[in-house]
Amino acid sequence: MLRALPRRLATRPGAVARRSPRLQRRTRPVGIAPGRGRLVAAGSAVRHSPRCASAQQPGSLLSARRGSWCGCSPRRHEGHRGLFRPEDRMLLAPVSPEAQVRLRDEDARHLGDVPKAELADKLRALTDRLDQLQGALHAEAKRAVLVVLQGRDAAGKDGTIRRVFGPLDPQGLTVTGFKVPSPLELSHDFLWRIHRAVPAKGEIGIFNRSHYEDVLVVRVDRLVPEVVWRPRYEQINHFERLLTESGVTILKFFLHISPAEQRKRLLARLDDPAKYWKFDEDDLRKREQWDVYTEAYEEMLSRTSTAEAPWYVVPGDRKPVRNVAVAEVVVNALERLDPRYPPAPAGAETLRAGLNAP
Repeated sequence: MLRALPRRLATRPGAVARRSPRLQRRTRPVGIAPGRGRLVAAGSAVRHSPRCASAQQPGSLLSARRGSWCGCSPRRHEGHRGLFRPEDRMLLAPVSPEAQVRLRDEDARHLGDVPKAELADKLRALTDRLDQLQGALHAEAKRAVLVVLQGRDAAGKDGTIRRVFGPLDPQGLTVTGFKVPSPLELSHDFLWRIHRAVPAKGEIGIFNRSHYEDVLVVRVDRLVPEVVWRPRYEQINHFERLLTESGVTILKFFLHISPAEQRKRLLARLDDPAKYWKFDEDDLRKREQWDVYTEAYEEMLSRTSTAEAPWYVVPGDRKPVRNVAVAEVVVNALERLDPRYPPAPAGAETLRAGLNAP
């Protein structure tokens, strides 16, 4: 049985449905945009040379290596100097609210020329800083951070959790994986099980898949009629606004991989006995629905990226790049929150003197 399955892993899945005309009309790519230590909206103005590919496609994923992808010289393109310099970062650009998103296969593998050693050093520095910020957030216990990870099968959700959040103190961390709803969960509204898992004040919560499954698989597999799932975009926006007004910072990441990379990872699950448990034949069925899912993902990103709870499209074909990109956005968000350790208790000097007394 296992030998026959890889034959279905075509290099490029066949199209199952044509893209709707509504999504064809106004689309633009999203991804990494240059900026000095700050978030920059996709499509922000950056001065490119006339032959630069980014000049024709604003908001495209840009290379961190100086001029290596777009062809600009270092003098003409200041924005390419610094994903990996603290003084000149290039962060993932959030999807602009109301933008019409277009997911392109080639955007899954930008920044492909950065050496692994450089990425490893950057990730180590980021996770060290994230550990410090988490400690202050947990001690302060006034606000929470929710990280939502969505993506196709084998996009790297589990790996992102291990590499980016693995070094953190588990006392201030919660991880929730959302699978097929249970009978109890189905007896409530679709957000009931989600709200129960929202992190408490002082915690970083991670959702491995999320409430967005209810506008993705539910839509593609026609588990409920459109009149049921389509209003959920607005319901989700209202729900996330409630959370942000309650002190929860929401960061949503779509891990974007290409068909070729997914094929490689699914084959690896069949070749490695330690990964057999991760393989599900249903992944192949979903792969055959690649274009239908792409349309669902694009509308999800377009309809639910808000100023309060933005989406970030992460180039996911290279795992080290993915990890650095996610870690840098999370660290930047926590630095904006600026959590502080509580002050010394009242009468600290008297208490100290009492403890030091013979």
